[in-house]
Amino acid sequence: MINALKGMKDLHDEQARLYEKVVNTCEEVAKNYGFTFVNCPHLELTKLFKRSVGESSDIVGKEMYEFVDKAGNEVCLRPEGTAGVVRSYIEAKMDKAQSIKRWFYHGSMFRYERPQKGRLREFHQFGVESFGVASVYEDASIILMLNEIFRRLEIHTSLKINSLGCKECMGVYKEKLIAFLNSKDSFCEDCLRRKELNPIRVLDCKNDHCQSLIENAPKLSENLCECCKKDYEKLQKLLNENDVEFECDEKLVRGLDYYSKSAFEFISDEIGAKAAVAGGGRYDRLIEYLDGKSGYGVGFAMGIERIMAILEQKQSIKAREGIYLCAMDEAYIDTIFKLANTLRKKHKVYISYEAKKLAKHLNQADTANAKIFLCIGEDEMQKEEIFYKNLDSKENKNIKLVNLENEL
Repeated sequence: MINALKGMKDLHDEQARLYEKVVNTCEEVAKNYGFTFVNCPHLELTKLFKRSVGESSDIVGKEMYEFVDKAGNEVCLRPEGTAGVVRSYIEAKMDKAQSIKRWFYHGSMFRYERPQKGRLREFHQFGVESFGVASVYEDASIILMLNEIFRRLEIHTSLKINSLGCKECMGVYKEKLIAFLNSKDSFCEDCLRRKELNPIRVLDCKNDHCQSLIENAPKLSENLCECCKKDYEKLQKLLNENDVEFECDEKLVRGLDYYSKSAFEFISDEIGAKAAVAGGGRYDRLIEYLDGKSGYGVGFAMGIERIMAILEQKQSIKAREGIYLCAMDEAYIDTIFKLANTLRKKHKVYISYEAKKLAKHLNQADTANAKIFLCIGEDEMQKEEIFYKNLDSKENKNIKLVNLENEL
């Protein structure tokens, strides 16, 4: 038997239903905010992610599915969505016109790491990207959109925000941070690499010992230029005015090198230990990094598997839905087949093509988690009726076939 690759999982039945629920909810909210769908390739040139995500990130350093194709191109399966969407924006020359585009996307991403609950080698994200808008109001709108998605999915989260500053104030901050880091010893191997490539990534280390070393590190908020400081204060004001609770976190730098100014993460503890379920921020410099005309970008990405795990945990009792339609005699299969075609114009219908005893049909209806059970036998057929049972309330009766649609 050929099995799926390690860390790559099929989605069917309940898992597929949960995936649809998450994506449909996200799409509905994104469309209400004026975003439209964009679809980008799963396979891109490796240099796209090395230049955008950054050499200091764990994604580029350890986790990319990269190889050389038959034409000699260095390619990889996309490890995240933003870089490909930015590449698409530039390739269509929208950067030249400073076009305002608001896009959402969803689909598979790939990272070679140890599989665990809510974290697979092929995983799925929903994300949005907004281009051409410099205003901090757009940052706030992106956060409000994500907050609304979690509200509709009934998932409790906490929000952390930070400002990473612009090119000017980040340059000053990095000098102070490097001097501080050089005064400390015994950082982990990853932090030693990050210190050389992008020192602010050291703040993001999850190692407890490294966290103790940087406890008194210089604060980003104390090194912001006036413009960045003003935007950060405005963002906090907008969130407060729109009843979004948040915490300012000086060490929130996000895992990718392209962020500037606003950065944020939504955290949930509904799948065990606290974990980020979505995050994003502003990345004004990324368009330039990828050879586009200097412009503006802000967005977020959400891990769909983590959201599915939370929803799965919450719904231990699944609501019944749909109609189970069957016959007790083979002679009436054509009758219920025609009836199913009529009912499906308004209802979800499961149909059994086999004639069985009532008890066996009821067991199958229960397995299908149907709400309404409809069955025709010889007695019902002679009276032009159908047997009806509500599997929630246990109410049962015979209904005239001509009145069936009105009774449902």
